[in-house]
Amino acid sequence: FANRQLERCYTDAHEAFRSWGSQVGERYIHRVSLLQRETQFRRLFTLQGLRLHPLAGRRQGQFAMTLTGRWRLIIEVDQQLGVVTILEVSNHYDD
Repeated sequence: FANRQLERCYTDAHEAFRSWGSQVGERYIHRVSLLQRETQFRRLFTLQGLRLHPLAGRRQGQFAMTLTGRWRLIIEVDQQLGVVTILEVSNHYDD
């Protein structure tokens, strides 16, 4: 996790719901759990509901996946170490 707030939102559903609402909070917890369970990052690209895609420009090296509607989970992946870092939850186009 890039910061303690993101980690708290994962470990405490109430905190996630308070930060983003129940629907986004639930999806956030689900997506982070999925990232923790998956051993091969590339397999996540086959799960169409995630809409996982690489970002470009100043965010090159980062990936986004859909939480719900315009809400996105932004992550960074160190494929050498097999480490995924949760960077942020953003309201796409309305950051």
